[in-house]
Amino acid sequence: MANMIFLVFRAFFITMMTVGMMATLTEFRFGRRKLLLILAVYGLWVIGSSMVLLWLGGELLLLRLFYLTISIPATVLTYWAANDTPVQAVFNHMTQILLSVLVVSIIRLLTDYLDLAGFVNVLLMGAFYLTIIYLERRFLRQPFRVLIQIIPTRWGVLTLIPCVFCAYFIFVASWPGSYLQNDSQIVYVYAAVIPLIIVYIAVFKSLYDLYRIQVEQHSAALLAVQITALKEKLQKVKEVEEGIRIQRHDLRHQLQTVTELVAQGDRDAALKFLDAAQTRLDEHTVTRWCRPPVLDAVFSSYFDQAKNNGIPVEARISLSDTLSVDEGELAIVLANALENAIHANLELPRDQRKILCKIVGSPSVMLEISNPCTDNISFDSNGLPVAQREGHGLGVQSISAFCRKNRAICQFDLADGWFRFRLIL
Repeated sequence: MANMIFLVFRAFFITMMTVGMMATLTEFRFGRRKLLLILAVYGLWVIGSSMVLLWLGGELLLLRLFYLTISIPATVLTYWAANDTPVQAVFNHMTQILLSVLVVSIIRLLTDYLDLAGFVNVLLMGAFYLTIIYLERRFLRQPFRVLIQIIPTRWGVLTLIPCVFCAYFIFVASWPGSYLQNDSQIVYVYAAVIPLIIVYIAVFKSLYDLYRIQVEQHSAALLAVQITALKEKLQKVKEVEEGIRIQRHDLRHQLQTVTELVAQGDRDAALKFLDAAQTRLDEHTVTRWCRPPVLDAVFSSYFDQAKNNGIPVEARISLSDTLSVDEGELAIVLANALENAIHANLELPRDQRKILCKIVGSPSVMLEISNPCTDNISFDSNGLPVAQREGHGLGVQSISAFCRKNRAICQFDLADGWFRFRLIL
């Protein structure tokens, strides 16, 4: 009886710690209370199902069937409570289960070989789980969450890797008997560890390369936007200079005409002529939003895009000649934010479209870009908007990387139908 209680506790402990590993890389959509309630109900199921399997067939039956009675329900429940797609959830959760199964089996083999007490086995497992949960949360969570946002699809085939290896390890470890009592089974079980490691290294390298390519393509596209914006700005300046040159050439004739009208006493005609000349002169003026040329070009380009799409822009910009950060990097942040604001506006009726842009350079650079939007925006645990479609989200990740590099503070929020992005350097 005492051994059965220990085995049930061990199964419960392993399960809860594995769920903790699964949670470290998961973004949940439920609140803490609901998650704890789900965990409590699942915990009762683990205890009950483990007791039944141990009573019916001992530890060997539990080893053979825990994948069906414990692991799969954990994956289903975690997916139900998470924001991830089914294939992303299966890859993440089954990988965690696979790692847990491997390490727990090694610890069990070690403690049985050294004839150590059961509580030592639990202590070693606890040390492993706490260490891996800390390492995953500290170093792996953010890159993994970024990866599945940038690459929300193409995970289908990858889910086969942990599922197949899990099934292999469980089958070989429990048929025809327990691996603890058969040396050849031990060899077959752990012979698959090396190819497993190689496969996972290849998978993550491939995913990282794909992510890097997408980021580089996005950066190249933004650089092209900056170059285009500068060319457009230079073209406008040339057009204005040409217009002013023509006006300067015509000025002598205009003054002569006005002098003649005044001499004839026709003041109204003289004033109308001057007003018309002023209007023509105003048509050749160019708006300069700020002194830094790259930022000025970006503002001009995106504000013109907004205007062409029927989006009114209200801008208050006050920047000095010199900035505390690289002008090109800040221009990319502005380009990303304004592009997102334009795309959000295009989903709204014309009478609801608007962009508000405020930026000051003293005492530090402070930026706020606001736009009305739909209410179907969700945020992750870091407060960043979650991409809704494949290929989206690179702009937000670029802004986040800029903030980390320059120790800036950025904030995204949605209130009263308005989406706001704020940045403080």
